[in-house]
Amino acid sequence: MKKVISNINTETLRTWLDEDKQVFVLDVRPKDQRDEWKIPGSHYVDAYKRLKSGDMSVLVEVQIPKNVPVVTVCEAGRTSQIAASELKKQGIEVYSLEGGMKAWSLAWNKAELKDSQLKIIQIRRTGKGCVSYLLGSENEAIVVDASVISEVYTNLAKENNWQIKYVIDTHIHADHLSRARELAKITNAELFMPDQDKVNFSFHKIHNDDILKLGSCYLKAIQTPGHTVESMTYFVNDKYLFTGDTLFTNAVGRPDLKADLDATKARTKALYQSLQKLLTLPEDVIVLPGHTGEPIEFDNKVVQIKLRELKKSVGMLKLNEEDFTNTLLQRIPATPPNYLSIVEKNLKGDFSDVNPIDLEAGANRCAIS
Repeated sequence: MKKVISNINTETLRTWLDEDKQVFVLDVRPKDQRDEWKIPGSHYVDAYKRLKSGDMSVLVEVQIPKNVPVVTVCEAGRTSQIAASELKKQGIEVYSLEGGMKAWSLAWNKAELKDSQLKIIQIRRTGKGCVSYLLGSENEAIVVDASVISEVYTNLAKENNWQIKYVIDTHIHADHLSRARELAKITNAELFMPDQDKVNFSFHKIHNDDILKLGSCYLKAIQTPGHTVESMTYFVNDKYLFTGDTLFTNAVGRPDLKADLDATKARTKALYQSLQKLLTLPEDVIVLPGHTGEPIEFDNKVVQIKLRELKKSVGMLKLNEEDFTNTLLQRIPATPPNYLSIVEKNLKGDFSDVNPIDLEAGANRCAIS
């Protein structure tokens, strides 16, 4: 009798990893896919071609610990079933990740920062690299760059006895679908976006130097064009800097998406000036980016860096304008998958007619270092 292979969904595996449950995640994708993005802590064997050709001996090369469940992973959840079927014959408790890495792009974890006036919950799409924030002060909260389903933010707000008052984006995103409009509608929060006339829905416009009050805290908008024309950075309590895709912990934002060469050059110069503006802020300011290029571990460690450390570690920030422009233009990476379609949906403010798993799959490519 054929043994039935059990699937495990993204939310269950995410919960296991979040709870530090012992599990052996085995990635069997081609190496080029593995090199671009992966599940934190996963193990790898270059097995794809051999499994597809019926050569199961490749799995003998994998040293799997005893009495630990195994989750096999591929791009879409088909080749992983082949691997799981073979491992099951060996008496191993094994599951195939349903939907593969495409589905895993929705997985998230969190970490927290807090002081006497403010608590910041950093919500990270661990595979996709998208980073969003829920900030709470007294009984009020604001969400910055919402990128996971609305229930994540509403549940976390409820756990902290916060009412979501504002939802805000740093810019019009190109590598993930913004959940900001949907979240604002569900929570009756005010939706803020940088001033522009591109989107096809109503929102409150935020301008340079505008301030939003949140409990005993305040958020100040700093106009930082470059990654996009409308990009904003948000400065909270003169201490925390939410930089979106303008500045990362180890890189700067790319200026070329939806831009021809002339527009890219103009935006590169604007990005340089924006970065110079941010570099004048106090050196102990904590930079909290909107993305990261690496899979984010389930370690409860906030993705952050102090401005003084960035100045030392990111070579791009040490260049003059001409060298910055020339260097950046030479280092522009491949464009994110489906970015034109994602931008289109974000301009419309509605993605009910598409499957986010298909549209958002793939690693983040917003940074240049």
